[in-house]
Amino acid sequence: MSRLTGAEIVIECLKEQGVDTVFGYPGGSILNIYDALYKHQDEITHILTSHEQGASHGADGYARATGKVGVCLATSGPGATNLVTGIATAYMDSVPVVAITCNVGTNLLGKDSFQEVDIAGVTIPITKYSFIVKDIAKLAQVIRRAFVIAQSGRPGPVLVDITKDVTAAEWDYEYEAPAEIERITDRITDEAMDTAVEMIHKARKPFIFVGGGAVIANAADELRAFAKKIQAPVADSLMGKGAFDGTDELYTGMVGMHGTKTSNFGITECDLLIVVGARFSDRVTGNASKFAKNAKILQFDVDPAEINKNIKVDAYVIGDVKVILRKLNARLDPINHDEWIAHIERMKDMYPLRYDKSVLTGPFIIEQIYEATKGDALIVTEVGQHQMWAAQYYRYKNPRTLLTSGGLGTMGYGLGASIGAKLGCKDKTVINVAGDGCFRMNMNEIATATRYNIPIIQIVINNHVLGMVRQWQTLFYGKRYSQTVLNDSVDFVKLSDAMGAKAYRVTKKEEFMPALKEAMELNIPCVIECQINCDDKVFPMVPAGAPIEDAFDDTDLKIQ
Repeated sequence: MSRLTGAEIVIECLKEQGVDTVFGYPGGSILNIYDALYKHQDEITHILTSHEQGASHGADGYARATGKVGVCLATSGPGATNLVTGIATAYMDSVPVVAITCNVGTNLLGKDSFQEVDIAGVTIPITKYSFIVKDIAKLAQVIRRAFVIAQSGRPGPVLVDITKDVTAAEWDYEYEAPAEIERITDRITDEAMDTAVEMIHKARKPFIFVGGGAVIANAADELRAFAKKIQAPVADSLMGKGAFDGTDELYTGMVGMHGTKTSNFGITECDLLIVVGARFSDRVTGNASKFAKNAKILQFDVDPAEINKNIKVDAYVIGDVKVILRKLNARLDPINHDEWIAHIERMKDMYPLRYDKSVLTGPFIIEQIYEATKGDALIVTEVGQHQMWAAQYYRYKNPRTLLTSGGLGTMGYGLGASIGAKLGCKDKTVINVAGDGCFRMNMNEIATATRYNIPIIQIVINNHVLGMVRQWQTLFYGKRYSQTVLNDSVDFVKLSDAMGAKAYRVTKKEEFMPALKEAMELNIPCVIECQINCDDKVFPMVPAGAPIEDAFDDTDLKIQ
C-alpha cells in the first residue's frame, strides 16, 4: 500500500485498467493530473489534440477500433463542455469511453467560479453514468467502477469529474486487478429460445437484419454460422457493417433510407425478420407502421429497453447476442431455402448499385480505395453523402473496420477518430473519408496527426456544398439552396500543407489511384482533396416518413 496524491491515484488506476493511450488537453483544474502523467509518459502515451472535441473523438475511435475502453481528459468549464459532442456520439453508438474531467476546488463549487461548470449534470442524458468525486477516499473505486460500467452489457461513455483539491490530497492506494466483464446471459431463457427455434423452423422466407450490437459482442463467427445454417439473406445497418462479411453471397447490402433495393424489398417481402443487435433506427425503418409488414419479427438484443421501443416485435431473446447465436446454432439443423435465396439473387441482378463511371465521383473514389487496400483498411468517415457512399461501395469483411457516427450523425467526428483508430491499430491502413463541410469542422486535427507523425490518410470529397443537405433541397425543397453552398476561396491543399501534411489535389479519375498509392507508401499524414460535381447524389433513397419499399434511384426519377 502506498500513500499517493489523488492525481497519482488516477494514473495508477488507468494503468490497472491497461490503458496505454489517452487523448486530452490540459488546463488549470487538471494540472495535477497532467503533472502526474508527466512522470508516467513512458507507460501512458498522451495525445495532445488541437481541440477537446478531437480528444473525445480520438478516444471513441480508439475504442471502436480495438474494442477496449477509450480515455479522454479535459479541464473544467469550456474544456469539459468541449467534450460533450464526442461523449454524445459515443453514447448514441454504444462506445465504451471514460471521460475524466477536473473541476474547481470543492469550496468553489456552486459559486460561479472561474471555469466552473456542472459537467456531471450536463452529461447525465448522454452517459451511462456521471460521477463527481469530492472525497479522495472514493476516487479509486469510482474510476474502477467507471471502467466496469463503460464495458458492461450495452457499452457506453462514463464521465468522472474530480475536484481539484481531491487531485492534490493524499490517500492510501493499493493495486487492484481490473474486474472481469461478464457477458449478460441471465435472461436467455429456455422458453424464449424454444420460441425462437419454432419461429425459425416455420419460416419460408427468413431474413436476417444485423446491427452494431453484433459488432460490439464480437459475434461475427456465430452470425456467419447462423446465416449459413438457416440459409437466410443478411442485411446490415450502418453500425452493423462488417459483422457479416460484405463479400458473402448471402449479403444483400445496407437497409434503410440509403439501403439497397434488394435489402429493402427483401425485408418487406420476408415472413420472418430476425434482428440481431439492432435498435430499429428511423433511418432503417422508414415508416415504422409499414416496416416488415409481411413478417413476424424476432429480436435478439442485450438491452431490454430496445424491445418494443420503436417496432413491435412478435418474440425476443434478451442477452448477449454472441451467446444467443451460439445456443441457437447448437439447437438448429441445416434448413434449406433455395427458392427464397434464388429470388433474392434475382433482385440483386435487377437492382445493382450504379453511378456515372465517366467522371470522378464519390462511389468511384470508394471503389478505388477498396481496390488499393484489398478491403483490409480501417475506414473512418464523417457524416453525409461520402459516409453513405463509403457504406455502399466498400465491402467490409470484418467487424470494427468501419468507424462512423451513426446515431448522432456528428460532422467533424472522423478525423479525431481516425487518429485514435491508428494509434489503437498501428498495423492497419487508416483512411478517413470526409466531405468538405465536415473537414472544415475539425480539420485542425491534421496538426495533431503531423505533430506525432500519425500516418492517417484524409480523403476530402469536395463538392463545394453541404452535399446531403443540398440533395434534400434538390429533391424536396424546390432547389432552394439556403446556406448550403461552400464555393469560396478556401484551399484545403494549402491548409493541409501549412499544417505539415503531404497534400494532393485530384480533379480527374486517373489522378486518384496514383495519389492514394503514394500516400499509402509514404506512411505519413496525407490529405487527398477530390473535387466532384456539386449535384452528385446518394441513391437509392427513401423519402422521410415513407416505407422502405418506396426506395428510388435516378432511373426512377427519369421515368417520372
